[in-house]
This record gives sequence, structure tokens and C-alpha cells, in this order.
Amino acid sequence: MQFTHEVEQMCCVAKGPKHGPAPIPQEGKWTKAKEITEISGLTHGVGWCAPQQGACKLTLNVKDGIIQEALVETIGCSGMTHSAAMAAEILPGKTILEALNTDLVCDAINTAMRELFLQIVYGRTQTAFSEGGLPIGAGLEDLKQLRSITGTMYGTSEKGVRYLEMAEGYVTGLALDEDNQVIGYEFVNLGKMMEAVNSGKEEILNMPTKDLIKKFQKTYGRFADAAKVINPRQA
Repeated sequence: MQFTHEVEQMCCVAKGPKHGPAPIPQEGKWTKAKEITEISGLTHGVGWCAPQQGACKLTLNVKDGIIQEALVETIGCSGMTHSAAMAAEILPGKTILEALNTDLVCDAINTAMRELFLQIVYGRTQTAFSEGGLPIGAGLEDLKQLRSITGTMYGTSEKGVRYLEMAEGYVTGLALDEDNQVIGYEFVNLGKMMEAVNSGKEEILNMPTKDLIKKFQKTYGRFADAAKVINPRQA
């Protein structure tokens, strides 16, 4: 370690009281973290790229400073899905400090990592007051039928609103009343439908496409009272 001439000429002044780190809440305990290995917690955060073309929701489960679980969800930019695939492979096994200084391919994912780092090291995690935190796999449980919860709506002043995707599923019909106002919608739960298809049951695999879709189709609101139903993607 090098010192300037001015510092070398100074006399020593004794240090007073020891000011250690403030305790932070972590998985039901108060911790005075000094090392990265003393950091734990599960949390979520959102990041965005510089041109704001897309966003990333990142979920990390950190145990003893090491990322044990990562869930990467993206929206907007089509290239982000490939970046997310790489980030999901890169993140587990790294310390959060390593991850903060790793190129996660996409600016939105890098920004999400930065935001999560701040939450985690300051004890602002979802599991701050949960004794023992959450087990590895808790991030995956946030997904319904292993699909992200995405809402996609479109509207114009000339033609009004179109519901395209709800948390429940892919919207196939928009119910309108006599005044052409939306009173409900019909949707297909794609997650449950694909679970059934992947089960390999003959009754499902041999079912005509129309019947298969109808089996996993449900309605919301006053759909039965509709004066007319439109396809939001065609009408």
C-alpha cells in the first residue's frame, strides 16, 4: 500500500468508538453483515434497458451470499428471451457480488440485477422477517402452470379497447352489451391445456382441436349477458 508524502508525515490519532454495520433483517434474524457470505434472502425486482424497449422481472433466492435460484421473466424486446435463457444459466452458483459484476447479456436484466442487489444487501427482501427464508423452488411457485402472468391490452380512441391476454389466459372473446361496452370476456387457460396435452392421455390427444380448446375455455364477468361477442384479434 502506498502513501503520499503528506500522509507519511502525519502523526497517528487514535480511533474512537467502533462503528460497526447496522443490523439488517434477514430470514427472521437481525444480521450485522460484514462479508458477502452473510447475505441471504429471496426478492423480486424489475429492470429496463436504456432505450426502454423492454423490461425484465428478476427473482433471486440467495443463501449465504450465493444465488441458488433465479427466475428471469421478460417483456417487450424479442431478443430478451434469448438473453434471459443465458442469464438463467449464468446466475445460479454465483455470489451476488459476482452476479452484479457479470454481463447478463441484456441491459434490462443487468439493471434488474442491480436493483435486486440493493434490496438484498440492505435487508429489504421479501423474506426479511420469514424465519429460515423460503426453500429453493419458491421462485418457481410464483408461476401458474409454469407460465408468466402477463396482461396485454390494446386500445384506440377510434375503435376502443381490446383485451388480448389476461392473467387467467389467452382471451378468445370480448363480451359487449347493447351499448358496445365490455361486460366480460372468454379465455383459454393455455397453461392447463398444455399440462393436459403433456400428460399424454389418449382422451386428450385424440380430442378434436375445437373440443380441446373448449375444455379449457372459461368466462369472466357478465359474459352470458352479452349482446354480442367479438374476437379481439379480428373484429
